[in-house]
Amino acid sequence: MSDGPRAVQFGIIEGGSADVNPSSIELLKDVALVVHAELGKTKRLVRDILRLQIGGVLELDKEAGEPVDILVNNKRIARGEVVEIDGRYGVRITEITK
Repeated sequence: MSDGPRAVQFGIIEGGSADVNPSSIELLKDVALVVHAELGKTKRLVRDILRLQIGGVLELDKEAGEPVDILVNNKRIARGEVVEIDGRYGVRITEITK
């Protein structure tokens, strides 16, 4: 059984964001991240989801023409606009969020 709380002293943590060594960033460049482009969201009951059919429309919480959110690991990092290039869709980044 302990004699009660003891004081603990922590050492100084080296390297804040201002002291980042550029070579340490190199270690992270090959890390895979999940990236999503989110057009919008909606909340529906299970019964409504089960009624969906081909050609049906699922209304989202955004207006046509509003920016698309770009999410990395479920955190918004940017916004952009949907583009089509050679039959494929993409997002042109228009704003980096902080």
